[in-house]
Amino acid sequence: MGPIFIYRLQESMAGGKMRKDKPSRGAAGSSNHYQGGIQFHKSKGQHILKNPLLVDSIIQKAGINSTDVILEIGPGTGNLTKKLLEAGKSVIAVELDPRMVLELQRRFQGTPHSNRLKVIQGDVLKCDLPFFDICVANIPYQISSPLTFKLLNHRPLFRCAVIMFQREFAMRLVAQPGDTLYCRLSVNTQLLARVSHLLKVGRNNFRPPPKVDSSVVRIEPRKPAPSVNFKEWDGLVRICFTRKNKTIGAIFKQKRILSILEKNYKTLQALQISQGNGDQMATDAYVLGDSGELTMETDDDNDDGDDDDMEMDDGEAKGSEFKDKIIGVLKQGKFEDKRSSKLAQADFMHLLSLFNQAGIHFS
Repeated sequence: MGPIFIYRLQESMAGGKMRKDKPSRGAAGSSNHYQGGIQFHKSKGQHILKNPLLVDSIIQKAGINSTDVILEIGPGTGNLTKKLLEAGKSVIAVELDPRMVLELQRRFQGTPHSNRLKVIQGDVLKCDLPFFDICVANIPYQISSPLTFKLLNHRPLFRCAVIMFQREFAMRLVAQPGDTLYCRLSVNTQLLARVSHLLKVGRNNFRPPPKVDSSVVRIEPRKPAPSVNFKEWDGLVRICFTRKNKTIGAIFKQKRILSILEKNYKTLQALQISQGNGDQMATDAYVLGDSGELTMETDDDNDDGDDDDMEMDDGEAKGSEFKDKIIGVLKQGKFEDKRSSKLAQADFMHLLSLFNQAGIHFS
């Protein structure tokens, strides 16, 4: 069992823009939401769990031990914080909103819990996180990916995280090869952790209610961490998921892909970087959550590429030694006719190994 994290829900999709609240019309306060005299803003992702049974369920599924240091993100006015303090040894709460920080301090001042609560005011993506055992998080949707990989890059590794995500993002995290939502996010997350879906959470469990449903996911980091160069790994996976329903052979015959890889190959050759250097470990897994040039969100079902992505025809292919080298690697591993949407972790690992052995690198 392991660490716990909690954050405010963000109404927008991960990576999307936050929707501005429209000014209320009609009776005063008709569209405003308060708790403890504090107004909550949907545009800032401030959606408070109002169902005590759901809070209890999250606590139970987190598997908190009495000796656990718990990391909570976005505690708000402290409803969940109180439950976490009752279950674990101590709580470290990271809160961006200074109003909430003051409210949290006032709520627990003079109580038996006060010396077991540490509040850090700041942006969780920018601050250094201290040691924790468990993370329980109800997070703003727009930071879903970077926060997930910041946690998975944290050392020492925590035991587990129980996190509330926007439902589609959660389903991408747990998707398996062949599933519709299987994507780069699925592959990268599952490289570093075992991920399981715990429960679906309807929007009416929040005050104010968001526009979408949510899901609670359990994330358990793999121990030890996988021995792979994360930049190399992610470079390969990004390419494979640019058109995940095309064959691997078709993807690697695209002009743009071949051009990028050949330029990289020639640069490495010019610098006389040996094949063995490609096996050096890149320890920062945070790079896996970077959107970058080839993003997972544009991969899924759009198999229509622009001219630069079109496959070379036979005439263009003649005399292309580098293209022949690429195809040779794919044929060696029998990957030419396979599709990214059906490949498992071991398949990507094998493909990366074959490319590296041929002197082809992705970082």
